[in-house]
Amino acid sequence: MDSKPSASRKTRAAEFLYRMGRRIATGLAVMLTVFLGYHVMVGRNGVNIYEQKRAEDRELQKQIEALQQENDRLKEHVDRLKSDPDAIEHEARERLHYARSGEVIYTLNDSGTTTDKPQTPASVNPDSR
Repeated sequence: MDSKPSASRKTRAAEFLYRMGRRIATGLAVMLTVFLGYHVMVGRNGVNIYEQKRAEDRELQKQIEALQQENDRLKEHVDRLKSDPDAIEHEARERLHYARSGEVIYTLNDSGTTTDKPQTPASVNPDSR
C-alpha cells in the first residue's frame, strides 16, 4: 500500500508541474504578443510612423509635380526667348527698362515717394537685334 500513495503523489506533482509550465508558457506568449503589438504600433518603424511617412511622401510628390510644372513653364519661356524677337524685346523693356530711341520710360514708385524727374531712357538700336 505504500507504493500507491507514492505513485499518486508523484503523479499529482507531475500534473502540477505540467500545469504550471503551461501557465508560464501562456503568460510569456501573452507578454511577447503585447510587446510585439506595442512595437508594431508605436515602435521606431511602427504604423504611426508609417502613416506620417506616407503623408510626407504625398506632400513631397505634390511639391515635385509643382516644380516640374514650373520647370516646363521656364523651359518654354527660354525657348521663346531664344527664337522670338518680340519676346526678347518684351523682356528687355520689362526687366531692363530699355526703350527705343525717342521713347521715354516713366517709373512710378509704390513706396509713396515721387520724383518729378523721369528716368533717363536707355536706348536700344532696333536694327541691332
